[in-house]
Amino acid sequence: MGVRQLEQVSNAKRFFEVFPTLKVEKDIQELFADVQIKKITTNSSREFLNIHLFSLHLIQKRYIKRMEEHIKKQLFGKTSVAIKIEEDYQLSEQYTPEALMVEYHDSILLELKEISVLAASMFEQAEISFEANSIMRLELLNTIVSEGRKEEIVSLLDEIFNQRFHIPTDIRIEYREKEKEDKNLEYDEQRIQREIDAIFARNRKLHGDEKEKGPGGSSPEKKITSVSQKAVVDKKPKDNGNDSNERKSFKSDFKKGYIRPLKQGNDPNLIYGKDFEDEPIRLDVVETEMGEITFHGKIITFETREIRNEKSILMFAVTDFTDTIMVKMFIRNDQLPDLLGDLKKGSYIKIKGVTTIDRYDGELSIGSVTGIKKIGDFTTKREDLSPVKRVELHCHTKMSDMDGVSETQDIVRRAHDWGHAAIAITDHGIAQAFPDANHFIERLDKDDPFKILYGVEGYVVDDLTEIAVGAGDETLDDVYVVFDIETTGFSAIKDKIIEIGAVKVVNGKIVDKFSTFVNPERPIPFEITKLTSITDDMVMEYPNIEVILPQFLEFAKDAVLVAHNASFDVGFIEQNCRYQDIEPKFISVDTVALARMLLPTLSKYKLNIVAKALGISLENHHRAVDDAGATAEIFVKFVEMLKERNITTLKGINQFGDMNPNSIRKLPTHHIIILAKNDIGRYNLYQLISESHLTYYARRPRIPKSLLNQYREGLVIGSACEAGELYQAILNEKSPQIVARLAEFYDYYEIQPLGNDKFMLASDKYSNINTLEDLMEINRQIVQLGEKFKKPVVATCDVHFLDPEDEVYRRIIMAGKGFSDADDQPPLFLRTTEEMLAEFEYLGSAKAHEVVIENPCKIANMIEKISPVNPNKCPPVIENSEQNLRDICYNRAHEIYGKDLPEAVSKRLEKELNSIISNGYSVMYIIAQKLVWKSNADGYLVGSRGSVGSSFVATMAGITEVNPLSPHYYCAHCHYSDFDSEEVKSYAGGCGFDMPDKNCPVCGEKLIKQGFDIPFETFLGFKGDKEPDIDLNFSGEYQSKAHKYTEVIFGEGHTFKAGTIGTLADKTAYGYVKNYYEERGMRKRRCEIERISQGCTGIRRSTGQHPGGIVVLPHGHNINEFTPVQHPANDMTVDIITTHFDYHSIDHNLLKLDILGHDDPTMIRMLEDYITSDALENEYNEENPFVATKIPLDDKDVISLFHNTSALGIKPEDISGCPLGSLGIPEFGTDFVIQMVQDANPQSLSDLIRISGLSHGTNVWLGNAQELIKQGKATISTAICTRDDIMIYLINQGVDSALSFTIMESVRKGKGLKPEWETAMKEKDVPDWYIDSCKKISYMFPKAHAAAYVMMAYRIAYCKINYPLAYYGAYFSIRADAFSYELMCQGKEKLNYYMNDYKKRADSLTNKEQDTLKDMKLVQEMYARGLEFMPIDLYRAKAKDFQIIDGKLMPSFASIDGMGDKAAEAVELAAKDGKYLSLDDFRQRTKVSKTVIDLMSDLGLFGDLPQSNQLSLFDF
Repeated sequence: MGVRQLEQVSNAKRFFEVFPTLKVEKDIQELFADVQIKKITTNSSREFLNIHLFSLHLIQKRYIKRMEEHIKKQLFGKTSVAIKIEEDYQLSEQYTPEALMVEYHDSILLELKEISVLAASMFEQAEISFEANSIMRLELLNTIVSEGRKEEIVSLLDEIFNQRFHIPTDIRIEYREKEKEDKNLEYDEQRIQREIDAIFARNRKLHGDEKEKGPGGSSPEKKITSVSQKAVVDKKPKDNGNDSNERKSFKSDFKKGYIRPLKQGNDPNLIYGKDFEDEPIRLDVVETEMGEITFHGKIITFETREIRNEKSILMFAVTDFTDTIMVKMFIRNDQLPDLLGDLKKGSYIKIKGVTTIDRYDGELSIGSVTGIKKIGDFTTKREDLSPVKRVELHCHTKMSDMDGVSETQDIVRRAHDWGHAAIAITDHGIAQAFPDANHFIERLDKDDPFKILYGVEGYVVDDLTEIAVGAGDETLDDVYVVFDIETTGFSAIKDKIIEIGAVKVVNGKIVDKFSTFVNPERPIPFEITKLTSITDDMVMEYPNIEVILPQFLEFAKDAVLVAHNASFDVGFIEQNCRYQDIEPKFISVDTVALARMLLPTLSKYKLNIVAKALGISLENHHRAVDDAGATAEIFVKFVEMLKERNITTLKGINQFGDMNPNSIRKLPTHHIIILAKNDIGRYNLYQLISESHLTYYARRPRIPKSLLNQYREGLVIGSACEAGELYQAILNEKSPQIVARLAEFYDYYEIQPLGNDKFMLASDKYSNINTLEDLMEINRQIVQLGEKFKKPVVATCDVHFLDPEDEVYRRIIMAGKGFSDADDQPPLFLRTTEEMLAEFEYLGSAKAHEVVIENPCKIANMIEKISPVNPNKCPPVIENSEQNLRDICYNRAHEIYGKDLPEAVSKRLEKELNSIISNGYSVMYIIAQKLVWKSNADGYLVGSRGSVGSSFVATMAGITEVNPLSPHYYCAHCHYSDFDSEEVKSYAGGCGFDMPDKNCPVCGEKLIKQGFDIPFETFLGFKGDKEPDIDLNFSGEYQSKAHKYTEVIFGEGHTFKAGTIGTLADKTAYGYVKNYYEERGMRKRRCEIERISQGCTGIRRSTGQHPGGIVVLPHGHNINEFTPVQHPANDMTVDIITTHFDYHSIDHNLLKLDILGHDDPTMIRMLEDYITSDALENEYNEENPFVATKIPLDDKDVISLFHNTSALGIKPEDISGCPLGSLGIPEFGTDFVIQMVQDANPQSLSDLIRISGLSHGTNVWLGNAQELIKQGKATISTAICTRDDIMIYLINQGVDSALSFTIMESVRKGKGLKPEWETAMKEKDVPDWYIDSCKKISYMFPKAHAAAYVMMAYRIAYCKINYPLAYYGAYFSIRADAFSYELMCQGKEKLNYYMNDYKKRADSLTNKEQDTLKDMKLVQEMYARGLEFMPIDLYRAKAKDFQIIDGKLMPSFASIDGMGDKAAEAVELAAKDGKYLSLDDFRQRTKVSKTVIDLMSDLGLFGDLPQSNQLSLFDF
């Protein structure tokens, strides 16, 4: 047979010599590389091309098919030619008929399916056996079609075995009777009735008999019912303009004096236009202009815009969930109220209009609308109608690492609405969805039994396998046999050993060798031959393993076995020992585990990589004898390294390797489900999550099994999905002993629908998974394990999205992350009980019921209903904080107001202290006091933020400068005070600094003015129970020191940075969706992209830290009681530890301090340093320093800056027409606020505070206060500017105090007014404009915050007028975002040139150029005031700070374009080492880039410094 074949191919060519340009996958390239083509045949008309190939190795039919497709596609394109490859094989004698059937079964099945699906099904169910003399018996099921299809099977088998492979086979057919099926399938009447009821309910709803229950989401829960694919399309020519027909009809109507009614018809569902009954078209077929069409859908966005002629344009996007389209229509303003009642976001409508290309955005939209009708929700919601419900134990949310795409609360709500008793939240490695899930539970009735099962799908690492398995008292100088085997595959049960190589090591020396092939008595797979170069011919002359194994065991007698990845090699030896009834009892050492421990810097630990790292030669890798030799040399070196560490025994190795974080970070991970059974379990779960992030994180958070055992109390452990250990062990056919060890570890086992694991069928990585039956078999084995080990087996969905159609969101996200198989999404949706029972019917009805319903419910019942966060409030404790706070406040009050405190002072102080102390907030005040006093002592002012300035206790404790008492005078000398005179009372609601100067009537000293009139209730509420929030603005330079000081106050390990969660933003999600469709050549309308992007927003991307938030843990508590912890963004290089939960989730349990960095305190500090220094001539010096807090807050020149530029000694035309002098003053320097200041015309400090409130609010000024002031309905003094204004005004009007506070809180958060509140306001004569103003507001600033900001800004403005060089130096050092030495420091003329250029390009400036223009304006102002820059001096300039030298400003190195902060610091530091010899010397010492050096040279900063170091005789 062999000679005949060889003669036949004597003139043949290799496959890729015939097809040299063919591009194929690597695996196919390797399969066909040695294949020969005997001939190629075709007919005269070239209708087919038959390629006759000859191969010495087997090629599966699926690869043949793929090659045929490649040839057709690449070489013939769209030409009508059939490509067929005809195979001819000459295989080794290892291929018996039985061996060929094992290897080629799936290929036979594939070919049969092309002939007849029935024949393929018969073959798949056939029982095949082999006898001597090459007899194959096929036992087919005896059915009606068996006899008719028998010949197709026999014919194909004969062609394959006898002709294609030349393996003589006698094929004989027999029949067996079909087993009786279990007909006892009972249908639950209750379930059927529910399904019938649901169908009737849907029909009624569809025909408008039921009212719509609610708008629902834009796509979750939606399943489209069929609508006509063929719309009633009117092909009459139409004008393409959106409004031309509208315009004509309106025009003609007006001529006749006739106003067209909103609707023309009697149908109660008609909203607009004429009645119509056309069938709707699906929107996904509307791709171009089609004339007039009818469609239905849900309105997902809605906008009205008023235009001229008392008309408005309505623009709304409508989706039918196959696509989305924008509708644009014009309507008379007087008809709007009638239309907008039914036409709104969330409504379902049927609409008839004309498809037209919009002239503005070029998108296909609907115009010339002729009719709109309201309809019911035409989508159907999946319902769980089973009377006994399942529980889902494996579910991912949007928090699950760019993997899950459904909102936590949507998933939980669905399970609750379906009547499930519980649902598990098990995101990958994290617990960040827990608080959101808990919020849903908190809104349920207290007696609602529904619960969340809090858990995690962790990444478990098996660190329990010792480096030296079975170690006793062995030393490193004992006898070791280092060995390696080659096999036919990875399964110790299914595959065979084909080579054993071993060397014996005694006292660190190689003393003997063992090497032999082993006949596996089966063909060696092609990929194994490719890897090892071992062929069938090489092994056939050798004995089988039954002979070789005893020889190897004799060689290894009394020795410790050593191997690279020993579990594999020793596992094969142990399994073959069991087959021969030899008790396997080995001590073994794994050199991979040793390498992880001794060579921690390696990224991988393959044999060749470890050998290279140790300088060991490895020539014939993947040959047992050579690999064993290399492993022996590696082991000998490792022994030396271990002895250097004083490790001399195998037990010592194991102790050294225990819990080694470096090793654990390198070990492979498997998925595992961990559920918290109770509060102890929750605490232990958080311990595991914290450790996995802080200690063992490497690409993912890893949980070592040893740690899991340590914290196992209160936890339920499940085996997870196909990536779990148990599933993988069964999939890879590990030994029963390994499977049993794993099975014992888990509390329950998990199986999933076949679709979840179907990806294995298409992958070449899973050679033993070729049919759905193979996947079923694995699930059956897991079920059998459950029966054997008495562990429950549960069926889960592995939920990643709610409904089948939601897979599009995950598809887009995964495509954006670069997954090549993103378009092949498994069906990971939440299934109903009936859907799951149908998935597992192959297990039998009783077992399906058990795994789908009984066992998951059993697990759920084991778990208590718990809260994911410790529900108790746990503030830190500082001893005697209450008395200390009282003492500090009264001492300070007596210092200011004297021994006998004025009633206004004592009454306010006592009211606040009682409220603060009784509600347990004194500690918070003491903490803030300690931080502020420390910062002040270190020379940095602290600004307060938020409403803390509303608290007089905070003022007296030194936490804030803002005094919230009503305006008043007091005398610092004799303590006289005036709170009650008529003149003082006239400033109520305003600011004490606006009162006229007065002298003390008692002692004649000048009186001090104080008071901003801010109610304490803004801070703590009328009942003192509003959660306080003390936010402090520290200097940016001092912020880190303030953070460190919290550790001093509370002790190390008791303060944590407040964690944040970064999610996919709208714009990013839009980009993902847009790119996805563009990459696939699919054009989607913008409104459809926006609809789909909504499903992608909010998906967790990363974690971070709040810029100033510190969470304080009280003594006696562990942080894991409240939240796990981690590094921000899992950056293992930083020592910062943040809360794992977003800090908002725990801020009602633990104290959060806001220690923020801000430029204002830094700028104040720099101004103080400049003005006190010798650089400026004035009365200040080190003995008499300039103190910013002494700046008067009633300076008339400062107020004038907000009216004109006179105080600066310049005119508006000097500074490009800017009418005010407030450029560069915090809060008041932007174009927006400058315009606001001009409109508001402030006359006092109080007015400036109100402007600050307006500028920081949302919808407070624009379209609100601005219009009211223009209309004369309000002034800057009466308009709503800060949140306090509302409460004070309403109380003064007579509205109840508590209600006034409630209204203020609602309005400031943008929640508007309830009808009953409006009624109460109107009863007290609150004008309509005031009520309307409240309704428009989205966010409001507190007056205390505005006051604190304005006080800082006022001081800076004072310095701008009186100490201009200090002001500009501080501004350019700290606040200038894009200062450029090149553009701004070359004189006034050059600056004006660049400014004019920027202004010409105003519409196209980049963000950086816009910042540069902003800084240019300040430089222009500085030049106008007669001030100048001096050139940068290489030896005197600072890195980031501008300097005042000889009455001029010297810019910093950082002001040079391209010079970063680090480079600038390096230049400043290098100058201290002496003069530069040359430009080369400068570059060498500073490491500044050549580009920056060239720029500095062009600017003349190097003077006459030479290019390179040159020596001259004259230098000596």
